[in-house]
Amino acid sequence: MHFLGPHSFTVKLTELDYLPPGLLERPASALHHALDGPTLIHLQGKNPQPLFVTVLQHGNEVTGWEAIRRLLKSHYEFDQLPRSLSILIGNTHAAKHQLRRLDDQLDYNRCWPGGKYADSHIGKLFQQVTERVRSLSPIAAIDIHNNTGLNPHYAAINRIRPEFLRLASYFSSKVVYFTMPAGTQSLAFSKFCPSTTLECGQAGEVHGTDHSIGFLETCMHLSSIPTTPVDADDVHVFRMVATVRVHDDVLFGFGHVPTEIAFRENLDVLNFQELPTGISLGDVNGGPARPLVATDINDVDVTTQYFRFDRSQIETIREIMPSMLTLDRRVIQQDCLCYLMERIHFEDHIEVTDHDQLPESIRRSDRPGEPAL
Repeated sequence: MHFLGPHSFTVKLTELDYLPPGLLERPASALHHALDGPTLIHLQGKNPQPLFVTVLQHGNEVTGWEAIRRLLKSHYEFDQLPRSLSILIGNTHAAKHQLRRLDDQLDYNRCWPGGKYADSHIGKLFQQVTERVRSLSPIAAIDIHNNTGLNPHYAAINRIRPEFLRLASYFSSKVVYFTMPAGTQSLAFSKFCPSTTLECGQAGEVHGTDHSIGFLETCMHLSSIPTTPVDADDVHVFRMVATVRVHDDVLFGFGHVPTEIAFRENLDVLNFQELPTGISLGDVNGGPARPLVATDINDVDVTTQYFRFDRSQIETIREIMPSMLTLDRRVIQQDCLCYLMERIHFEDHIEVTDHDQLPESIRRSDRPGEPAL
């Protein structure tokens, strides 16, 4: 299957039922020598129901591939897998250059069914992947990522249901519930199987790889994912409520720099911190009246609900908790500055067994087309 991508070279999907010789010897930056684009690999195990794992949707987020390499080399290169494994290796062209994506590429993790790029050539390719994997009835779908800023390891889910919470809890007690941005792999797969995104800290950290391997090992040996309620004390759930971007016309930097916005030098230490009203994220030295733009899950501008800029500072006007704050200018320009979250409190430690048992404020945020409160 070949699709012309948004970039100059041809994007194609390769589907294999074996590991190409020597593939596990290659780091992410060398995969392009063996794989010419996204590759779906099916490996047979004792339990035929597969675990689906996506790695390298962003070419500089290498922990997922390192975890798969080590898992297969150290445990299963010569032994049968306890469960079948389907692996999608994503953006090998960006991985060659150790970039999230190339400038003339779409973000792969915005091109899955349901997103605004679903009709793009790479979107049609991922539609084929979705249909193929759905036909295999996977036990779960795992998408492995890294952050460029300082973040704790956490799992993200798209539905607040026991099996999703249970799956996420195997990786971390910190769980983020999100329905934006659209077009992510986990959001697309949440329609038909438990799915989670693993955020494994910064690329290259051994702890992130070790943590991912342990999680994958757990999933490979599960007979099923329990649907019994998760105790409220076992997970701390946060809901993503807004995306924050830097205005396209703003010159920005970090620390004491002569730019229109000078963010705090150590901005990413604020990730997963519950910030009080009135905290400053940086200095405002000119530029547009609103140098930051915050949008909710329906892409409605909600900037004034979170920030003020009239005192030469970027100040919070309500309590917020950011995630994915980064100091990487390229990532900020290609994606966003951060996401804003709110803690979900399970009233009186209610064990959620079904969507309809959620408090109304949470139920409404899980209905397509309705905003989170």
